[in-house]
Amino acid sequence: MKKEDLLYLNLILFHVGIGFLVYLFPFVSKIYGYAIFIFGIYYVIKNKNRHNEALFMAAYIVGSEVFLRMTHGNPLYEISKYGVIVFIFIGMYFSGFSKQAIPYWLFLLLLVPSVVMSGFVLDFDTNIKNSIAFNISGPVCLGVASLYTFRRKISLVEMNFILLGMGLPIVTTMVYLTFYTPNIRDLITGTQSSFETSGGYGPNQVATILGLGMFVFFSRIILESRTKFLIFLNLFLALNITYRGLITFSRGGMITGFLMIILLLLFLYFKSNYKGKVKLNYIIVIIAIVLVATWGYISFQTGGLIDKRYANQDSAGRVKESKFTGREQVAENEIDTFLKNPIFGVGVGKGVEVRLAETGDSTLSHDEITRMLAEHGSLGIIGLLILFFTPLFLYLENKFNMYLLCCVAFWFLTINHAAMRTAAPAFVYSLSLLNVYLGKPGEVRS
Repeated sequence: MKKEDLLYLNLILFHVGIGFLVYLFPFVSKIYGYAIFIFGIYYVIKNKNRHNEALFMAAYIVGSEVFLRMTHGNPLYEISKYGVIVFIFIGMYFSGFSKQAIPYWLFLLLLVPSVVMSGFVLDFDTNIKNSIAFNISGPVCLGVASLYTFRRKISLVEMNFILLGMGLPIVTTMVYLTFYTPNIRDLITGTQSSFETSGGYGPNQVATILGLGMFVFFSRIILESRTKFLIFLNLFLALNITYRGLITFSRGGMITGFLMIILLLLFLYFKSNYKGKVKLNYIIVIIAIVLVATWGYISFQTGGLIDKRYANQDSAGRVKESKFTGREQVAENEIDTFLKNPIFGVGVGKGVEVRLAETGDSTLSHDEITRMLAEHGSLGIIGLLILFFTPLFLYLENKFNMYLLCCVAFWFLTINHAAMRTAAPAFVYSLSLLNVYLGKPGEVRS
């Protein structure tokens, strides 16, 4: 076995071991959570961010966030978003930030009026600090990370290393879920999202991070597997993560992951020469076969309930009236709130209070777009337009970044079904702004 293959295997086995240890001894999760920040800061400072170690550690935090929440290993619920910001600031200290990132300075400034307004309009018994932080930490994390990544030159090798940083703790999540729910036959009795197969945590967030992990390891099969051993290992990881994601019965994250894989394959296919397209054809066929086999196995285990879930049917085969489990009512209420307050919105965190007063429903928003409309008004629309179009303009000048469209798709689709509850959509979006080049790390620097 080659030295590189052995190192990669040891990394995987290390994270497999963490998942197993946390299952046996839950307190290990807190040790793991604190160790990530302590070791990460040391790692970035020691290397002076020469090869974007700050981005690697930020990616690692993103990949571990759901696992640490699931196992109560996070010191604070929102600490992962703050952690990403801290590592980005350390990266800025050593490597600076883009002076051309005017769109993201503007985006951050557009958030300010509604934040200020919240101090005056939130109910007296509301914890103002927590309410604002919960709703604004995601957009701020995105804005700060984008200031660092905007047009930053980075090699494809470094980019794949950053994605691996997200993938490793997702392997830990997969292993933990495997021991948490070794047998799903008796647990799946309906077509609703399953907390039992999601480690007792929110299926939406678990499926989102597993869908991202599925993409990471499928991309490594194509781009980072130079030996048969690595192909087999990455395929094994990708399929197991896919299996664990599908049996959460939460659709949004898995559909997003599949779309990212399709976008990557299409990009590579159209950019490849004839020989490259032939290789991709083989890869596509193999991936399709194993995915169909995985789906068939899950369908057998769940008695066909997985088929009904994705067909929007209940366990009796009847088509459900709502495809979004009632979330569309929340979105409609937020649109109505925007129409009544079109300039500055109602203020950060006020949307749920308005909804409770008008409908008696205190459900938190799952759609960041409608939340931005309701709470930031027209300024929110401008901010969303900046976020949507800026990476697309960058794609016109740097069409080599094969991950750009994948990252934008992940951000856009995720904020439509899971808002910005986790740091993942914010950080993954910022990766779309990188100027990726083919060459050795350090050959071209920003």
